Amino acid sequence: MSLALALGRRGQGRTAPNPAVGCVIVQGTRIIGRGWTQPGGRPHAETEALAQAGDKAAGATAYVTLEPCAHHGKTPPCADALVAAGIARVVIATGDTDPRVDGAGIAILQAAGIDVTTGICEDEAQADHAGFLMRTELGRPFVTLKLASSFDGRIATGTGESQWITGPMARRHVHAMRARHDAVMVGGGTARHDDPALTVRGMGDITQPARIVVSRRIDVPLMSKLATTAREVPVVLCHGRDADPMLQRTWRDLGATLLPCATRGTQLDPQDILQKLGDHGLTRVFSEGGSALAASLIEADLVDELVGFTAGLAIGAEGLPNIGALGLGSLEAAQRYRLKSVTRIGDDICHIWNRR
Repeated sequence: MSLALALGRRGQGRTAPNPAVGCVIVQGTRIIGRGWTQPGGRPHAETEALAQAGDKAAGATAYVTLEPCAHHGKTPPCADALVAAGIARVVIATGDTDPRVDGAGIAILQAAGIDVTTGICEDEAQADHAGFLMRTELGRPFVTLKLASSFDGRIATGTGESQWITGPMARRHVHAMRARHDAVMVGGGTARHDDPALTVRGMGDITQPARIVVSRRIDVPLMSKLATTAREVPVVLCHGRDADPMLQRTWRDLGATLLPCATRGTQLDPQDILQKLGDHGLTRVFSEGGSALAASLIEADLVDELVGFTAGLAIGAEGLPNIGALGLGSLEAAQRYRLKSVTRIGDDICHIWNRR
């Protein structure tokens, strides 16, 4: 199952809205088939592994990281494919809460006389499939908030200089993290000030994540990297319903997708933003700031994972903080996260925290 989980992770960032599943088929002590969900969400992992196993699948055991699907979509149910192949036993890491499955896949297997075991490496599987499960259950994607800052928590000097606080190894690590998400998200201020490309670079020829900009008025320059490459790599603009209609048409003509979102006070409502992104089919979103967007996500309790890159330099109080105002009156009201890992990357530290 650990191998199946590792295989499934190869599909992260490439399969939405489908889950990134891994499957290993074993005959006796020999692995005869391996598969993971392919780009675009199909073929599914079970189909890939069964194709590799061929006739040897009869009487074998299949290890799958998520309950096999039971519904007819663009492809037949994977549960039926396992039955047809003559699989004798299926070991499942965790169930699928999609109403079209939710126990139905297991029922198909058991009705065919297949021995089913569940709950093997379940915590790891739920962590890997958190985006898919969260979209199924809550309608929104899993959110990773990445913050790269100085030792004193600043993301730019008082003059706005921000490139580069962390070193090249840390920045390469960020590209690898981007690649495992369906989309990279920034606020309008970051898009205007930094003119980022938000693409994955240095990782070979891969499917690029979508680029999301949260901007109520869509006041991102039309000659920016995002605007001029919107037909090459998807751009999604989350904007207010009061955004200039002419600007909306211009961005659509450039190839961008526009998602009108509700406002909360003078800002876009982060909860509605994520619901719209879930409706758009996204399961894993990698937010890279800036400080105002980071604050709004934390304040609304929408951050599922915090990733911090801390560099060994101090910028001082005049620098821009990595998180904007939260309006906290007491420490008790602050959202606390559970430490997952701390890793040295070059001369920087990467620390990852999960929702409690």
